[in-house]
Amino acid sequence: MDVSPLTVFWYALLTAVATGLGAIPFLFTQKIAQRHLGIANAVAAGLMLAASFGLIYEGVHLHLGRTLLGVVLGLGFILLSHRLLEGREVSFGDLQGLDARKALMIVGIMTLHSFAEGVGVGVSFGGGEALGVFITLAIAIHNIPEGLAISLVLVPRGVSVLGAALWSVFSSLPQPLMAVPAFLFVEAFRQVLPAGLGFAAGAMIWMAVAEILPDALKEARSEEVATALTLSVAAMVAFQILLGG
Repeated sequence: MDVSPLTVFWYALLTAVATGLGAIPFLFTQKIAQRHLGIANAVAAGLMLAASFGLIYEGVHLHLGRTLLGVVLGLGFILLSHRLLEGREVSFGDLQGLDARKALMIVGIMTLHSFAEGVGVGVSFGGGEALGVFITLAIAIHNIPEGLAISLVLVPRGVSVLGAALWSVFSSLPQPLMAVPAFLFVEAFRQVLPAGLGFAAGAMIWMAVAEILPDALKEARSEEVATALTLSVAAMVAFQILLGG
């Protein structure tokens, strides 16, 4: 091997740190009006939906059946988690109640998503350093809007900008942790990667539609929500295609 496991770890850690950059816009504005909060939630939902379909698209090119199985498992997992958390007193930092539950779920889902991305980084380095560096940089850039999606949910609910940035980085820590074993055992991890991508996508789609979008529709007019959602989905899809090309 011409790449060491430590090198793979440092590259993957870069992708995790990049997620925290998504909180930067909130350094300039922290007080968000109710209507703007609704639009922010719509943007977060759009980013999550587009990222989810990107994961499914990537997964089905590796293995259709495993990807679809992963989607079903991810859906089942998030439904079970929602039922377990519903009606319980949950805290998340300084947040309590419904806000804490939503914050916990989005950070939890993004963390699950990161396991698949970490495997992706490790598997890509198994194909050579040049491919590994390209995939790492692509995921690092892709993680910035994911950090923004997390911050759009956390900051308006009372989490500090630094706190949102740290939670965003935390959600991506599985990437360096999973990249090294995936690099060392490329073939074994390549087999489970499609299921991991599908799992993350299934959970993210449910969260965007069942939790984030209803909040957006309570806080802003449906036309504004639909416009913000459409533009954010289109921007994220274009971003993913440009990154892949």
